[in-house]
Amino acid sequence: MTKECGQLPLAGITVVDLTRVLAGPYCTMMLADLGARVIKIENPDGGDDSRQVGPFVDGESAYFASINRNKESIALDLKNPADRKILDRMLATADVLVENFRAGVMEKLGFTWEDLHARYPRLVYASISGFGQTGPYRNRPAYDMVVQAMGGLMSVTGEAGGNPARVGVSIGDIGAGLYATIGIQSALLKRVHTGMGERVDISMLDCQVALLENPIARYSATGGVPKPLAPAILRSHHSTCSPPRTALL
Repeated sequence: MTKECGQLPLAGITVVDLTRVLAGPYCTMMLADLGARVIKIENPDGGDDSRQVGPFVDGESAYFASINRNKESIALDLKNPADRKILDRMLATADVLVENFRAGVMEKLGFTWEDLHARYPRLVYASISGFGQTGPYRNRPAYDMVVQAMGGLMSVTGEAGGNPARVGVSIGDIGAGLYATIGIQSALLKRVHTGMGERVDISMLDCQVALLENPIARYSATGGVPKPLAPAILRSHHSTCSPPRTALL
């Protein structure tokens, strides 16, 4: 992201980042890339779990750095009353709060949407979790492979007739992070007109299903359960759908 066209679009926006590992940090990384000031809150006991994930360069996690660029960081123990007061003061002047705890954790910490919205009505409150804040699986943890499997992505990945296969990147986490970024920006745009913050509730499973554009279209049109498409079928499909080439004069 460059500044060739002037100020970045989210310059002046402050984000309090209570996220860890991947889905949430990917979202706040995108917000930082777009110009927001992102203040990452980390556990004093070792910080974000991804700091322990390799590869390592000079003793530091290159993986952690790759998804937490352009952020500031502070260590707070959210079970400590004094540290909770520090977080509360930060939220008083922030534009966005992003968290990716399991559903119910923020309530236990005393930072519910209802409470914060009453005190800081302009604050956009974004939650990223495996199964959302209200569904029957809301209290369950989720990992990328779980979401890829439950969302159906693994059943359409790999060779035709083969076993289900995980996509080679953590698309369950990344998809949720991207949808959260869209939701947060939409809430900020709406705030311009209403003056009020919004609740953004992102489910990794919902996002994974939303990314199944071709399998869902195939099932809707034919009623057949989608299977992996063999490379030969994909090449044939591409050749029949490509526009005819026009000779250059």
